[in-house]
Amino acid sequence: MKDQDAKSITKQIKRYAQVGGVVGKLATKLASQKYLGLKLNKDKHAAEIRSALGGIKGPLMKVAQLSATIPDLLPNEYARELMHLQSNAPPMGWLFVKRRMANELAKDWQKNFDSFDKVATRAASLGQVHKGILNNKDLVACKLQYPDMESAVSADLSQLKMIFSIYQSYNKAIKTEEVYKEITDRLKEELDYEREKKLMKVFESIFSDCNYIHVPKTYEKFSTKKLLTMSWLEGESVLKFKKEKKEIRNYIAKNMYYAWYKPFFQFGVIHGDPHLGNYSIQKDLSINLYDFGCMRIFKAKFIQGVIDLYYALQNRDEAKAVHAYEQWGFTDITKEKLKVLSKWANFLYSPLLEDKVQKIQKSDSGVYGAKIASEVHNELKKLGGVKPPKEFVFMDRAAVGLGSVFMHLKAEVNWYRVFHELIKDFNQKKLMEKQQKALTLAKL
Repeated sequence: MKDQDAKSITKQIKRYAQVGGVVGKLATKLASQKYLGLKLNKDKHAAEIRSALGGIKGPLMKVAQLSATIPDLLPNEYARELMHLQSNAPPMGWLFVKRRMANELAKDWQKNFDSFDKVATRAASLGQVHKGILNNKDLVACKLQYPDMESAVSADLSQLKMIFSIYQSYNKAIKTEEVYKEITDRLKEELDYEREKKLMKVFESIFSDCNYIHVPKTYEKFSTKKLLTMSWLEGESVLKFKKEKKEIRNYIAKNMYYAWYKPFFQFGVIHGDPHLGNYSIQKDLSINLYDFGCMRIFKAKFIQGVIDLYYALQNRDEAKAVHAYEQWGFTDITKEKLKVLSKWANFLYSPLLEDKVQKIQKSDSGVYGAKIASEVHNELKKLGGVKPPKEFVFMDRAAVGLGSVFMHLKAEVNWYRVFHELIKDFNQKKLMEKQQKALTLAKL
């Protein structure tokens, strides 16, 4: 056991050396700007950091993407650059893959496959995917985790804590303690492919009654804690539909909305990573969902708070809004903070508040949203800041991430009716029963 601990510490030290230069550079330059008054070209430095992170496998890149979706968690220049990271780390070579597969299955693992692609179909931040054909002719995707990811996660989370503490030392608008806890918990869960396999069964159960969302089936015999073998779902990137007829773009957008928010409002579960690589579109415009490692399971009262806030905004009911925020987990909601928080909430909820066909936001660019976020940020700073509850992180990420997809598609939908269809039978007790049934079925 001591040998294993020593080995883990050695790997963490190596990881610190690998990413420490990137984070240390950020820390030094931000501190120099604050304490020495030195001017920092943030755009240039942010581009350098994006370039450096783009070549590093592991969670720091995933954390960077997540941080970039939370308004004003990082300086705008860095958030903008980090949003471009699409988790495309260089893949492991074939000899390495063979050893990793043998380690997870057995030395003769290849006898179970008619064919197995030597080159990864997709290389992501925590692992890579290989296409294969089993002996029974089933086409499968084998998601293989990179080695030593536990050490990388531990090292990268320490680096993230340092970034947060530096930024928060001179920018008090967003208190990051709960955000950090949430990122830590979800990243550690994402390393466990056995847990992901169970969550896939939860989503399979949720969408068993509809034909417009597809979840891959898993192969127990060829899956482990670091290898997940699942059915291969064929589809095209949503960006390939940007120039299709308006009816097609709108239909895809509606399906995407249901794919994320049916689990949320009816089962209290959300897919926390609406990254472009985590879904694709079939020929009939139905949605393939991938990558179930980054999931968030919510208590019923949180979902109730989301719905209550909607009605509070619609009816301009301040007391109901305060109650809703408290159900979310916000504390110390003064009248002044309520006004500022409601500015951001009105931006997120605005397409749902009117019974009419409309775009997801007034503009086709992110400038309008960035302007609102900046105003909220500056006003919160004056009021002593706010501590977002950890549950808020992934719900906000889903809203921002999906909103960007709908902007790409230039979708015009009656979001009010889609939303009301999902919440019309909402009942906390009913949600808890459905959630428990799905989790029990998956043995979670």
